[in-house]
Amino acid sequence: MEEHEQLTEDKPSTASAPVYRGKHLRRRNLRREIIELLLIILAAFIITGLLRTFVMDNYQIPTGSMEPTIEINDRIFAEKVSYRFSSPSAGDIVTFHDPLVEGRVLIKRCIAVEGQTVDLINGKVVVNGVVLDEPYTHGLQSLPLTPKKGVVIDYPYVVPEGTIWVMGDNRTSSLDSRYFGPIPEEELIGRALFRFMPFSRFGPIK
Repeated sequence: MEEHEQLTEDKPSTASAPVYRGKHLRRRNLRREIIELLLIILAAFIITGLLRTFVMDNYQIPTGSMEPTIEINDRIFAEKVSYRFSSPSAGDIVTFHDPLVEGRVLIKRCIAVEGQTVDLINGKVVVNGVVLDEPYTHGLQSLPLTPKKGVVIDYPYVVPEGTIWVMGDNRTSSLDSRYFGPIPEEELIGRALFRFMPFSRFGPIK
């Protein structure tokens, strides 16, 4: 009987295939992790932008017009929701667009609202005939200022409809409604809530 030689095809060895597959899976997982990380970062930026636009923003205070309530370089949070549904109240510390410098934001205290009468008598603020108790001024006198050109303020002054009268707590070093007049409510940005820096004075702002 003839012996027939059985021919077999040479096939590449598959011994190293798992190694290649493992490397491929690791690369694919790494790409997926990078994409997920980038998506998380993008989502964080979007959420932060939405929060700053519609809910809350933070500010670093550059001047001393609200001292000692808020001091230079304090960092504060101000919420932007309240005034979308209601008007400010006397005593609120508000942020608003500076009527003098485009793009700048100011922070002052709301002293009177539309329809109320403001007067400055003997260094005191009088609203609707009542002298305000203002411990936050630490005894500084509230004197009239020479209004900026084009603004007329005669005391007693009736706050026009749709506006508020604002003043800095540091009454001897603040350009406020005594200088630039009342602030339209549509120029309001938010209400100061609390200070987060410096940590030694962390807490609500009153």
